[in-house]
Amino acid sequence: MGSKVGEFRKKLKIVDVKGGPNEGLDRVGLMIVVAGWVRTLRAQSSVTFIEVNDGSCLSNMQCVMTSDAEGYDQVKSGLITTGASIWIQGNVVPSQGSKQKVELKVNKIVLVGKSDPSYPIQKKRVSREFLRTKAHLRPRTNTFGAVARVRNALAYATHKFFQENGFIWISSPIITASDCEGAGEQFCVTTLIPSSREAAESPVDAIPKTKDGLIDWSQVYTFGPTFRAENSNTSRHLAEFWMIEPELAFADLKDDMACATAYLQYVVRYILDNCKEDMDFFNTWIEKGIIDRLSTVAERDFVQLSYTDAIELLIKAKKKFEFLVKWGCDLQSEHERYLTEEAFGGCPVIVSDYPKEIKAFYMRQNDDGRTVAAMDMLVPRIGELIGGSQREERLEYLEGRLDELKLNRDSYWWYLDLRHYGSVPHAGFGLGFERLVQFATGVENIRDAIPFPRTPGSVEF
Repeated sequence: MGSKVGEFRKKLKIVDVKGGPNEGLDRVGLMIVVAGWVRTLRAQSSVTFIEVNDGSCLSNMQCVMTSDAEGYDQVKSGLITTGASIWIQGNVVPSQGSKQKVELKVNKIVLVGKSDPSYPIQKKRVSREFLRTKAHLRPRTNTFGAVARVRNALAYATHKFFQENGFIWISSPIITASDCEGAGEQFCVTTLIPSSREAAESPVDAIPKTKDGLIDWSQVYTFGPTFRAENSNTSRHLAEFWMIEPELAFADLKDDMACATAYLQYVVRYILDNCKEDMDFFNTWIEKGIIDRLSTVAERDFVQLSYTDAIELLIKAKKKFEFLVKWGCDLQSEHERYLTEEAFGGCPVIVSDYPKEIKAFYMRQNDDGRTVAAMDMLVPRIGELIGGSQREERLEYLEGRLDELKLNRDSYWWYLDLRHYGSVPHAGFGLGFERLVQFATGVENIRDAIPFPRTPGSVEF
């Protein structure tokens, strides 16, 4: 009774064929199988060219087919069209064209899944705004396929960096009673309003009601994480996003800044070395000069200056800002970008020692009594990418700060407990992963840096 489970084997991808140093020439003469989606199909009198992509790389596999190939009738009848999924067997041969070194001479083709004529992603270019309404299909485009691969590479490099440096990955809770940095505000997730438009435009009269005029809650079921209740419909904000948050024991602010710098340079170098085709695409079509910009980040020393010096520099700048600059103000995006893009010529800048009144209670107070050991890393095009601090390890200072802000000590009993039992100097930082993806790819809207963006009034897909 029963049978043995078969051996798992990695399937050959287009990137395996075309991604090597010889761009596939070392596989000439081999018979291979390629499975993917049709990008384009051109039928000529004696030959048909099918461009196939499987998502593993930017390049398509050009498949050359004549009428003697098995399954050619599916092409001739029009069953195989743009967007269809296909399985192709053939021999790798040197390409007659100039766009690729090799192509596939088709022996057999199988239509796996046909594509309806209404397929919205044709060869003609469409806007990113339109593609956000087709988030389930947009990874098939060049831009979003490249973003997905670079995002994956950044995630891999993130784990690689921290594992190589002795960190342990833990699963922190999403549901929490803490209200830290304004993340405890509430927002409503509902299916009561049957509209895919912005929440402000949705008809309240459409909410289902009982005979007594009360809301009919029986038609609702929602379950899922929520992250930030900031009602911002901007290109910089998401309601749901990913964070990278390392904590370092026996460390001070200098260690924190050094770790953040080493991390960013590591992941940037990784994508420059391992995502060359995608980065060339971004450099050509998304942001000209992005490779030079990222190379500068990977190679140059970062600038570090105090908040007080940064404010003085901004006040003296021959530039009119929308938001007033004065000591004690929180730096706005326009201030941050001026510092990194103009004042220091595209070099990342770490601003440290912020006024304690604009920072969280847990940040270590400096000896001057006015500032805390906090730091923000500012990068071109984004502004703040990383925010961190040395944490307050001294119990009496932490309790005093809680009292000063009229926060209930009992609510932080476990946090205070850590200072009772072997407290040590420690530090950490947080990085919004989608902003890192923006920084690394050049995409301007953060909604294009995550597969299925969640924003106020929108929970499609």
